[in-house]
Amino acid sequence: MDYFELYGLPISFNPDLKLVKQKFYELSKKYHPDFFINESEEKQQEVLELSTLNNKAFQVLNDPQKRIHYILSLKGLLEEGENYKLPQTFLMEMMDVNEALMDLQFDPDAARLSQVKQEIDGIEASLNQELESLAAAFDAQDPSAQDATLREIKDVYYRSKYLYRIRESLAKIK
Repeated sequence: MDYFELYGLPISFNPDLKLVKQKFYELSKKYHPDFFINESEEKQQEVLELSTLNNKAFQVLNDPQKRIHYILSLKGLLEEGENYKLPQTFLMEMMDVNEALMDLQFDPDAARLSQVKQEIDGIEASLNQELESLAAAFDAQDPSAQDATLREIKDVYYRSKYLYRIRESLAKIK
């Protein structure tokens, strides 16, 4: 059973978070292990598994990044250890940013650092805007038409992951 099915929700990049929270609390009460203390060992184990599933579902559905990863995995678009090919234009843009970061490590310059941070912020804002647009399109589409949108979301997901690593490098520069 997937997390959306557990909560009785359609697969969506923008689920109703109030409803997610409501379903979480509802199932937390229903599957609280303390209520099954006098049940058989098997029943207690089953309830514990359902309680754990509920907790994981809430954590994933409540976090936009985890939710994207989960949906892409659920739809079979993410593979463990996948060597995804990012678009060449994006890689060229990131090469320029990486070169600037290397230069800043050897030759600190507060003004240049600020400029690089602004550039990264702009790229991130653009990716977030693209992702929001694609997620809204996916949620509005008939399930038979969602595959192409999912592939585009996957591309933005991988570009965002790459940018996250750039941000980690940026954080190390003083």
